[in-house]
Amino acid sequence: MGGPGGTLGAVSENTQNDAQLDAIRTGYAFEGATLNLGAAVSDGTAVADVQVGLPLATMNRHGLIAGATGTGKTKTLQMMAEQLSAAGVPVFLADMKGDLSGLATEGQPNEKLTERTQTIGQDWQPKAAPVDFLTLGGQGKGAPIRTTVTDFGPMLLAKVLGLNETQESALSLIFHYADQAGLALLDLKDLREVIMFLTSDEGKGELKNIGGVSPQTAGVILRELTTFANNGAEVFFGEPEFDTADLLRVGDDGRGVISNLQLPGVASRPELFSTFLMWLLADLFHDLPEVGDVDKPKLVFFFDEAHLLFKDASKEFLSSIEQTVRLIRSKGVGVFFITQTPKDVPAEVLGQLGNRVQHALRAFTPDDAKALKATARTYPSSEYDLEQLLTQLGTGEAVVTVLSESGAPTPVAWTRMRAPETLMDIAPDAVFDAVIAASPLTAKYSEPVDRESAYEVLKERLEKGAEQQGEQAPSEGSGSPEAAEKEPAAKKERAKKESGGFFDNPAVKSMMRSAGSALGREITRSLFGTARRRR
Repeated sequence: MGGPGGTLGAVSENTQNDAQLDAIRTGYAFEGATLNLGAAVSDGTAVADVQVGLPLATMNRHGLIAGATGTGKTKTLQMMAEQLSAAGVPVFLADMKGDLSGLATEGQPNEKLTERTQTIGQDWQPKAAPVDFLTLGGQGKGAPIRTTVTDFGPMLLAKVLGLNETQESALSLIFHYADQAGLALLDLKDLREVIMFLTSDEGKGELKNIGGVSPQTAGVILRELTTFANNGAEVFFGEPEFDTADLLRVGDDGRGVISNLQLPGVASRPELFSTFLMWLLADLFHDLPEVGDVDKPKLVFFFDEAHLLFKDASKEFLSSIEQTVRLIRSKGVGVFFITQTPKDVPAEVLGQLGNRVQHALRAFTPDDAKALKATARTYPSSEYDLEQLLTQLGTGEAVVTVLSESGAPTPVAWTRMRAPETLMDIAPDAVFDAVIAASPLTAKYSEPVDRESAYEVLKERLEKGAEQQGEQAPSEGSGSPEAAEKEPAAKKERAKKESGGFFDNPAVKSMMRSAGSALGREITRSLFGTARRRR
């Protein structure tokens, strides 16, 4: 009896597996252009004729690529980026370790790779993708990305500086003051100079007029800002300011350009890197027109090490992220967050990520087990025991569910992912040099510019004030009782002459008159407090 029973059990299991494969085959049969992710797996074996993909039309519904270290997240990102480029979609990605620089070079075949790709039905051909290398402030190889302090805005800067909510509000008021005064905050020394002026004897009246900013709070912000600059952040702020429209380029051959942001130089400041990425996203949101639903995205933005963005973030900051992610899809931009577990992403943001690629998770500790249970619950119901499967996935395998062209979630599919056709290693130095030399962004952004801004304007005013005091100090018989009596009157007279306050200062009036050219913008503030200009 044991034999027939075992046979019936095997038949029943095979029937169940066949039904599951049929559901996957039907669920991933899309009409439009599709990103090929890999082949479905049944009982540990890839089934080449059951392909799993992601419609290009739903990539602006955002996504999540998650998994423990060493499970294949980076290779999945690389494979998706090269296919997007081939489909004419520009890509932006951050490269923490340089692993993704291989996108600029053809892949190298080997016996193991050939065997793997054949089992999943992939016709693997070595290719190189069109790549631009970027760096933050020139810290590494590539065209430097810089932004002005004014454009970066108070909310993002507060996140980088680690300010509390009170200090963040004070910083916002200081930015507002600089906006109203026509003081261009191009780099960190401009902002430091404004705060130093407001906390000086000459500027304390202006500080009082701002309201809500105490000298003590201003002093704390100044100290944090000075430390931040001394740690090397000065190079990230200034001009020429990076135009995010340069992330949307398509080559003459119709392939989308992959903007690869090299980040080894900022590994010690992960919050800075993640916040800069959020600035790029916010900048794109405010520059791009509404396009609604499109056949393919205008840009796909891969947000690596996403947990750093949300760490210790204020409620206002998280709310701004949620709004930006929710609204930017109507601009044709897809955002994929890359992290270890879905719990790294706040629920409000996670709920907007309809496309999921979950690589293996580990459950070594109680916290790991809790994260595993939470991850399994974020997926649609399926025949899989997801808690068990997620710990048993092999390297380069993932549990996938995406949004179909109708907007409905596809069946959960255990998938063996496709291999990248570009080099799965760091690109040779010669490739870096050739790409950077040929890039139009190198000539556009390589040389920093330091024009007149708040630093120069306020320095000039303070120097003139010191000269005036120096000229008046020896007069009226300095040290005599008569002089002592007349000094308050002299101060009152000077105050009367300057009764209009800081804004009546000739240097500032000149600055405000030339605000159109000096600032080059009509300043408005975005969800993140970033400044926008009419380009």
